[in-house]
Amino acid sequence: MKKARIYYARMDEFWRKEEKLRHLEKLEHLRNVDWQEIKPNQKHTWLTDGLEDDFTNFIQIGDKRYKSLSIELVRSIFHIFSHGNDSGRDDWVYNFRKQDVIHNSQKFAEVYNSEVERWHRSPKDISLDNFLISDETKIKWTRNAKRDLRIGHQIEFCESSVRQCLYRPFILKFLFTGKIFNKEIALFPSIFPIPETEKENQVICLPGIGNRKTFGVFISRLILSLDFAFEKAQCFPFYTYDENGSNRKENITDWALAQFQSHYQDPSITKWDIFHYAYAVLHHPHYRTRYAANLKREFPRIPFAPDFRPFATVGQYLADIHVHYEDQPEYRLKHQENKDLPIDWRVEKMRLSKDKTQLKYNDFLTLTGIPPEVFEYRLGNRSALDWVINQYRIKTDKRSGITNDPNRLDDEQYIVRLIKKVITVSLETVKIVNGLPDLGLPKD
Repeated sequence: MKKARIYYARMDEFWRKEEKLRHLEKLEHLRNVDWQEIKPNQKHTWLTDGLEDDFTNFIQIGDKRYKSLSIELVRSIFHIFSHGNDSGRDDWVYNFRKQDVIHNSQKFAEVYNSEVERWHRSPKDISLDNFLISDETKIKWTRNAKRDLRIGHQIEFCESSVRQCLYRPFILKFLFTGKIFNKEIALFPSIFPIPETEKENQVICLPGIGNRKTFGVFISRLILSLDFAFEKAQCFPFYTYDENGSNRKENITDWALAQFQSHYQDPSITKWDIFHYAYAVLHHPHYRTRYAANLKREFPRIPFAPDFRPFATVGQYLADIHVHYEDQPEYRLKHQENKDLPIDWRVEKMRLSKDKTQLKYNDFLTLTGIPPEVFEYRLGNRSALDWVINQYRIKTDKRSGITNDPNRLDDEQYIVRLIKKVITVSLETVKIVNGLPDLGLPKD
């Protein structure tokens, strides 16, 4: 039997549908397409353009095949990892205000429980989708919620299930963590099971496989959302626990510890050192550039740098300023105040000037003197400051009617201070990352 030959032609990945169609119209015929024959590599990957073979020589940060194995058998840095919290109904379970989360979650629980009872009292001669209330001002259904309803699961509302989370980079919100409220809570009951674990545990957050945005990495001591800043955000924790917060275990493998101690001939290397080393390496510009295509295909692999300690030290510092960003000093921005208006710290929607040196906070206040280097610190497709500007605004969801208002009545200047602190963190991150030592990678 004759083997098939496969040919491939690529268009610009950022073209819109209309641009692709116009390009095809110009070609007029398939014979005019610049076809290239392709063959799969050893991993059965067909599209290998840009992939670097030496990437496979590095240590895997994690592998889903190992999740079901005991940690003693794992051959990667981390044993388990989890995608971010996937609510399927963000407006219902996330909010800047704790009382709004409680109110919305109670409302959801009441309607859901009522529908459970109504469904189980009714004749089953109608489809569930046609039977259920579809008014999204009362409830929003997901596939999982319908599944739980069918088997008669009721919601027991508990106010202690409201937790702080990192919804987007530098964006704190409250989250109702109940299982039926969220489509997929993933493994967070084993990572941050109780608030006390937030004081000691941290997670490195990465894009999921197939991420189309720019590669990035962040670290947190809180639950993160699935769409944190990257597509299908994946979280690699230092510790794991039982669901009551007991039985703390280190999630970095003994195998990985032995690999690093042996390679560097340094028995003093600890698992926290490896955690911070990996965080620094994942920021390295040369690493991100050289392996950009690989990082879209699979999870990062961590190389051995010529010298371990500088990366571990830098990684620890980066982790500290990113986790504790609210404790960083405020960058000195100038305040331009409209003297014809009363003092006003309330945000509705902020706007950057075209040259990005000024931020119109509201009609009363404009912040000026934003340095251009701030925008070099990017997480996904936005800079850190852009995330703050995008998220800290009043927004009402059209379907549910639920409003998210970031203004704090008990701390009116919080958002202004946050902007200044995120600028400090951004500038410091850019400076540190640009000064990272050579990784010893092949030159492009």
